[in-house]
Amino acid sequence: MPTRTLIRSGRIITVDPSVPDLEKGDVLVEDGRIAEIAPSISAADVAETIDAAGMIVMPGLVNAHIHTWQTGLRGLAGDWAGTNYFRAMHAGLATFFKPEDVYIANLVGALNQINSGTTTLVDWHHNNPTPAHSDAAIDGLLESGIRAVFLHGSPKPDPKPGQKPYSEIPMPRAEVERIRRGRLSSDDALVTMGLAILGPQMAVHDVCLTDFALARELDLVASLHHSGPRMLGPDAYVAAAEKGLIGPKVNVVHGNALTDRDLDVLMANGATFCVTTEVEMQMAYGEPLSGRVRERGGWFGVGSDIESAYAADMFAVMRTTLQGERFFAGMRHMAKTGEAPFPIPVTTREALRWGTIDGARMVHLDKRIGSLTPGKAADIVLIRATDLNLLAASNPVHAVVMYANPGNVDTVMIGGKLMKRDGKALTAGLVEKVAALIASGERIQREFRAVAPTASFAT
Repeated sequence: MPTRTLIRSGRIITVDPSVPDLEKGDVLVEDGRIAEIAPSISAADVAETIDAAGMIVMPGLVNAHIHTWQTGLRGLAGDWAGTNYFRAMHAGLATFFKPEDVYIANLVGALNQINSGTTTLVDWHHNNPTPAHSDAAIDGLLESGIRAVFLHGSPKPDPKPGQKPYSEIPMPRAEVERIRRGRLSSDDALVTMGLAILGPQMAVHDVCLTDFALARELDLVASLHHSGPRMLGPDAYVAAAEKGLIGPKVNVVHGNALTDRDLDVLMANGATFCVTTEVEMQMAYGEPLSGRVRERGGWFGVGSDIESAYAADMFAVMRTTLQGERFFAGMRHMAKTGEAPFPIPVTTREALRWGTIDGARMVHLDKRIGSLTPGKAADIVLIRATDLNLLAASNPVHAVVMYANPGNVDTVMIGGKLMKRDGKALTAGLVEKVAALIASGERIQREFRAVAPTASFAT
């Protein structure tokens, strides 16, 4: 007999143009999927009924770019510039992580995402110097119960004498194949796989093409950072496109300094984009790519990026990205016309798409998640609209994007499984897990500051 849960009498935002929002409606979940959305549903054999009166019912948020392994180093990078981050984090702190540190960071980081209303995260994991580190990262994601895309990346330590710099080292084929053909072989599982490649900013030309080709061969998303104008492979995008290696599974994070030539090549070949406005502003990457992509008729996902600098809060991410894009769009309009734009050039509903269906689309999960659509996985979040900071917010989309925060998240469901209920995380042993995270972060920082030549960059 199917397992059924009925979410009753909520204010429903579907984020699906073909499924109308409802001022008051019900959602029926059956065997982990959304079976029906209607003003009123009468269903027999319901195992559980959730009273959503006074709540907003919406799709789970999608954090399209996060370095979850940094969860135990929160608060360290709040005043860092880019130089601090690359020297102290990648050439320093990262080298002190043991597999168990990666595990607990990913586990608690993922649990925090669930608690905050995020049901899917894209784990851009570039601290995996050994297979044991990669396995530990995957273990943490799996144990948390979150939906995730594990992007296998490359560490960035300083080379030892006689070693090549990381920019000249392609993705480790054997290790990638071990995971792809082993524990992350299924594209239908809760945790799936992609690659976090170096890309043309951080790798030489031949390495870029080798990595693009590996991703294409294994049919994996290949995500890359592009945060500045200096490129080790300045013609790699064009060359990869000419070889048929740029397509919808190539994803560019940041992209602020992309040349018009490279942006046009990427968009013409279907590449996707992810904007992380907060870190881009903090580290002076330049004007966010969002405006240039929108002007070309494109779309993008959004993410929180580095756990070590600020809260991995997708409500704040949507709001910051929206207001930043409104500002830059307004300034461009005023420069052309001398007047402020009217109507407003970017809406809250568009921002909600960035944090839900567009993030899912970025990693090719939009047929499964990202909207409240019958047949999709029941990744659902309930927001308490009766909380003081949301009370009297007449437009539910405005309420979610402009007013809500993780403290308003009452209930979280992933694949039909309740992960949070009545404002409480349904996680056993959370106190012990948190203690293990704190001990991990303290040990890493203590050992790093004692012996690392890059420790001065952590101030």
